[in-house]
Amino acid sequence: MTDNKKRHSLLRNLFGNRNKEIDIMTEEQIQSPGRMMLDNFLHNRLGMTGLIGFLAIFLFVLIAPHFVPINLGESDNTQTNVPPTSTMMSYPKEMVHNTQAIASGPTFGVGCDKDGHTYTWGYTKITDVIDMKKIPQEVLDAKIVDVAAGYDHIVALDEDNHLYVWGSTRLGQDRIPSELKPSRTKGTPEIIQIEAGYQISGALTADGNAYFWGNGNMADIDVKKEYQGRVKKIAIATYNYCLLLDDGSVVYAGLQKNNAFTNVPENLKSGVVDIAASGDTMAAVDQNGKITVWGNATHGEKNVPETDSKPVELYGGRYHYTALMENGDVISWGSNSHGETNVTASVNAGDIETVFAGFYQNYAVTTSGDIHTWGLKGHPLGTDDLGRDILTRIIHGGKTTMTVGAIAEIISIIVGVILGALAGYFGGRTDMLIMRISEIIGGLPFLPFALLLSAIIGTRFDVQMRMYLIMVVLGLLSWTGICRLIRAQILAEREKEFVLAAQAMGVREGTIIFKHILPNVLSILLVQATLGFATCMLTESSLSYLGFGITPPTPTWGNMLTGANNSIVIQQYWWRWVFPAAIFGLCTICINLMGDAIRDAVDPKSLGR
Repeated sequence: MTDNKKRHSLLRNLFGNRNKEIDIMTEEQIQSPGRMMLDNFLHNRLGMTGLIGFLAIFLFVLIAPHFVPINLGESDNTQTNVPPTSTMMSYPKEMVHNTQAIASGPTFGVGCDKDGHTYTWGYTKITDVIDMKKIPQEVLDAKIVDVAAGYDHIVALDEDNHLYVWGSTRLGQDRIPSELKPSRTKGTPEIIQIEAGYQISGALTADGNAYFWGNGNMADIDVKKEYQGRVKKIAIATYNYCLLLDDGSVVYAGLQKNNAFTNVPENLKSGVVDIAASGDTMAAVDQNGKITVWGNATHGEKNVPETDSKPVELYGGRYHYTALMENGDVISWGSNSHGETNVTASVNAGDIETVFAGFYQNYAVTTSGDIHTWGLKGHPLGTDDLGRDILTRIIHGGKTTMTVGAIAEIISIIVGVILGALAGYFGGRTDMLIMRISEIIGGLPFLPFALLLSAIIGTRFDVQMRMYLIMVVLGLLSWTGICRLIRAQILAEREKEFVLAAQAMGVREGTIIFKHILPNVLSILLVQATLGFATCMLTESSLSYLGFGITPPTPTWGNMLTGANNSIVIQQYWWRWVFPAAIFGLCTICINLMGDAIRDAVDPKSLGR
């Protein structure tokens, strides 16, 4: 056999598929210890399961943050404690090709078809006892022609101009003004528009009169008399409203003198064709297609995109606007925290007849009756008490938790390996000094020490510095086990012949320790590092639970579980602790399975030969 064939055969036996069985003695002779350990590990089903699971979680928290950004200042009282759902825009099939009107609440939708039937969808529970899906029987019996959704209530209008309100009514949401009710002398007023906001509602009659009702303690619901009889359209923000008059001007008709809407821009004194409102702003489009936005525009509401076509209709959500263009296209702008401005290509591919927008949802209805949606479909893993998406926080919290655990373990490995190697190789006084220091550090009560350190530091450090401090503290207090392990291994290795040969050749002691001896104990170190990584992650969570860890709003798996440490949360809002605990527990189990598999692979006795 030629030399090339011998080398090819050896490489095939080492790294490739072998076509024939070889005896155990031959296999032992041609396999390196590393190859034997790798083969042992690859044939360990639990170990491979742990490796695949850990890699999946690791890649998930490493890659996903680039596609799922987080706003640490996020807080939304309209999305608090929403359970896992993806049905916020799941309109019923009965409305397809038969849509009359659609309105969006914070987490629910309501609509009516051309036959007068009313439907609700999404997460419809407002409180433990109020559920929007419980449509009153009188509404079900009536032929509804228009609907409006507020923060906690729904207003419906039937073909006979009767108004219905359901949902939360404790603050007067159902106190419909007498002017909108039937009377013997004037009959039933013709209502042409209804709107709803935060605990308030409004209606516009055909004779140009606007009426508002609800919680007047928080909202300005009065209307100056000089504007009555001239109103063409109303637009309700969270607490205020504006009117479009029949002369094309926009006015604030309330009695308050100083709020974000009282100073209507001068260019809106005439020529306005449509108005709309978001939560904190108003918008108007004039006959030339120019859109003007005013108010507290903190979410990009004033960043109106430039278009070739002229806007003809405006619709407002909570922090965004949608406009229907003259050529039938649709544009959206403002906040895109839930994808509410991501108008899909399929929307502009169709001939849009009308649009319905509200809070974080958009519905576009084509002339053929098809319905296109974009915006907030729901929260796959629910939200917390501040309305923050649990899935987003798990993704970014996992990245933080794994970073802290990995850096802390790297620090402990570096310190432990260096000191353990020096103690094991030199022995004597060096060994005694290092071991005494190790015993002192190892004897420190870790959690009380961390609490004391937290009390001393207080709020002097920001979140970033606090994270660095946790890494260093964890690393400097967890190296003792690695140090003793490396010391014991090197004590056994330093008496072997290859070490004596290196000493006889005059090789420097540092080279002998770290180049000749240490590689022989790396497999043991790998086992310890794997298990130590999981331990550091758990310790970081314990520190967060005790108040020393990384504090919110920066998420970690630990402080997410700390935030759910409440009997009410545990009983009623299970998703706030089940999902963080599940992925944390799964990650830790996978790491431990990997560590156990590596330990079994390193141990020759586990081969059973």
